[in-house]
Amino acid sequence: MKNFSTTGPMYYMPQGLFEYLLIVSPDEEVYNQVMEEKRQFSNSYKQQVAVKTQPYITISNFLAWENMEDTIVRWLQRIVKEHKSFSVTLNNYSGFPTHTVYLRILDDSPFKRLAKSVETIAPYIKEQNCPPAKFINYPHVSIARRLPADVYESAITEYAGKEFCASFEVTELLLLKRRHQFDTCKETARFRLQPNEFIN
Repeated sequence: MKNFSTTGPMYYMPQGLFEYLLIVSPDEEVYNQVMEEKRQFSNSYKQQVAVKTQPYITISNFLAWENMEDTIVRWLQRIVKEHKSFSVTLNNYSGFPTHTVYLRILDDSPFKRLAKSVETIAPYIKEQNCPPAKFINYPHVSIARRLPADVYESAITEYAGKEFCASFEVTELLLLKRRHQFDTCKETARFRLQPNEFIN
């Protein structure tokens, strides 16, 4: 089981409140390819954040009380089993000005369909006095985020001309949780997608 670590600004989290992330993780081969890209970025631009974050695609993240977890897991199991496995192609680089360099997803429609379905848990989260859940608008795999603006400008100029292409099959989603943004994410549940008979 992978340990997913992330970084970000520290913020106060009341006892029993966790951040949950519903993600897709690449297969081992693509995972290693992306990590190599992140290492190269870190070495070139002296930005350790690139290698401290793992390569994954976030579908949703939300804060929830730990006693809500079983209900959320059951709900997500029902939602995810209605979706089929699909193929993902990571294709070249782009950026979110002025802070993030990322790998583009060639066809992000399966992620948007999943996010739309998962939105059905949002009212339950809100009813339990938790902040509104966030759902992905621009699925991607970060190479480095929270960059200083000058580093971003240099990097995006270089990476706009670089090529990258890798594909993998998505057969499951992972639910991770952490106490705060400096905490290591721990796997809470796995949700299998339905087999897609037409996957090549």
